[in-house]
Amino acid sequence: MTPSSLSTRLTLFALLSVTTFYFLYKSRRCRVKPLKHLPLNPNPRPGKLFFLTQTGTSEALAQRLLDLLSSKNNIPFDLVDPQTYEPEDLPKESLIIIIASTWEDGNPPQNSKFFVNWLAEISTDFRAGNLLLSDCKFAVFGVGSRLYGDTFNAVARDLGKRLRGLGATEMVPVGEGDVDGGELESVFEGWSEKVVTVLKGGLVMENENGIVCESDVESLESDDDDDGEGGGEDIVDLEDIAGKGPSRKKSVNVAETNGKLDAKREMVTPVIRANLEKQGYKIIGSHSGVKICRWTKSQLRGRGGCYKHSFYGIESHRCMEATPSLACANKCVFCWRHHTNPVGKSWQWKMDDPLEIVNTAIDLHTKMIKQMKGVPGNFHKFGEFTRPIVAGVTQERLMEGLSPRHCALSLVGEPIMYPEINALVDELHRRRISTFLVTNAQFPEKIKMLKPVTQLYVSVDAATKDSLKAIDRPLFGDFWERFMDSLKALKEKHQRTVYRLTLVKGWNTEDVEAYSKLFVLGKPDFVEIKGVTYCGSSATSKLTMENVPWHSDVRAFSEALALKSEGEYEVACEHAHSCCVLLAKTEKFKVNGQWHTWIDYEKFHDLVASGRLFDSEDYMALTPSWAVYGAEEGGFDPDQSRYKKERHHKSKR
Repeated sequence: MTPSSLSTRLTLFALLSVTTFYFLYKSRRCRVKPLKHLPLNPNPRPGKLFFLTQTGTSEALAQRLLDLLSSKNNIPFDLVDPQTYEPEDLPKESLIIIIASTWEDGNPPQNSKFFVNWLAEISTDFRAGNLLLSDCKFAVFGVGSRLYGDTFNAVARDLGKRLRGLGATEMVPVGEGDVDGGELESVFEGWSEKVVTVLKGGLVMENENGIVCESDVESLESDDDDDGEGGGEDIVDLEDIAGKGPSRKKSVNVAETNGKLDAKREMVTPVIRANLEKQGYKIIGSHSGVKICRWTKSQLRGRGGCYKHSFYGIESHRCMEATPSLACANKCVFCWRHHTNPVGKSWQWKMDDPLEIVNTAIDLHTKMIKQMKGVPGNFHKFGEFTRPIVAGVTQERLMEGLSPRHCALSLVGEPIMYPEINALVDELHRRRISTFLVTNAQFPEKIKMLKPVTQLYVSVDAATKDSLKAIDRPLFGDFWERFMDSLKALKEKHQRTVYRLTLVKGWNTEDVEAYSKLFVLGKPDFVEIKGVTYCGSSATSKLTMENVPWHSDVRAFSEALALKSEGEYEVACEHAHSCCVLLAKTEKFKVNGQWHTWIDYEKFHDLVASGRLFDSEDYMALTPSWAVYGAEEGGFDPDQSRYKKERHHKSKR
């Protein structure tokens, strides 16, 4: 081999080696560039830390970041509510951080609509160009829920895109926190540390999405792996409690063996438990709960029973309100728990034994009943003295209350989600405890598989697709199809079935025609129409007292709905105190001109024990005259003593 030939080959080999090394180097996800450090501004104009918030979560996170920046690292920032900020001043800023929530349908929160819309418009205005914010550095962190699919952190992602398009330099990639995923705190802390590192002059790297700090390379690669494993989770720990959820860095393995779920993760986290217990719940195991109803207390004191006492003859002081699943698949605007319970689309938690749930529920319920011992009844003022005119909780009523005969499986959440719901119902029936089960019309297959219960309710919160989405705020994308299929599944049930309508003034009280069209789908035995209960202000609800209908409004709506049915349903009962009216199927429950909406509970339990097929007509009983619609008593049991609270404030209505 000649020297020239050897030299040529060595040169070619070197060239190939360099080329190979170059392409390997380029194929790496991040490439280090000896860019300048990002030192603090020597003439500091405080940075702007914006919070785009609907429920307060983003504001709470922004406050935490402000403390980290200003107090612990001496980096000056101003906390800014975007509705008080003039967007035209953005080109003057050299440093901005945005904590952005995504609200309904991927839209920005109310406090930031003008700010976000201005940024969207200016980014598409050719006169602004792509250098408008070239002197500005930014970082964005999103707060959203993966359960809403494509709109997850849509606002944060869009803000990052708009700012980059206007020439701003991205310090770290957009952070994406899942408020319903259980690891918001750890994700936010990691992202915040990256921001601080860059602001304190950390080495900067560049990837295809923007600028990231040196320490991010490893974490970014590991984040990709995490997303692959956990990106599809549909479990929600908690809403609206910022930065308090437990970390879920380790994946949760869910296996199914012999029809039983075996999951390590518990539905009720310590934070959820603390919030529900503060509201008076007694938590059972890892996913169930029980709470004493105010009507249970009321009838124990001889002050009257609930609407179920008037409509169906339950003994309110012997009714246990419970649920085997605190999780729900909706985030209704009128939720009386203010969304402090978990939400989810399927069962992926540790599962407790149904027998243990029933035993513990009864034990906790009876302990709460015992606390009512000696509580007085009604009082009357005689001159300067106040004397009881009703005995209050008598020994007889107390002993009856200690032996529950009814169970309202409607406390909170979605009871039908619990995989062993049939076993739990069987156990209640074995003890001759009747079952009133409420489902939110998102699990039609579960309805089909459900064994006979004393009375099965489906919540019909709206009559059109758009209004149902606005009121229930469902997690499922196919919520309307699930809703319709749930109503159809109700039609196949032989036991008593109910459509449960909650009227929200200004939201669904004008849809009489649409509601009447839903009757044919499920052919319910009864239709309960109740005015929404106002439960105080909540960041997650837009409702006020103006949305609460009067009883006269509920009566008018009920009469109009009955008229639309052309005689198939008539107004049968009312409970004025609860602002509630009952429609009943005429051909079934009006016998010889008399309503039979009450239940023969002993007959029901005998029928269940017999194992034979039976119908709702087989265990109906005569409705007392005082409970019938239009009666002078308005559904109040005359054997009870009416109690009216003294009002010390003027009504605004």
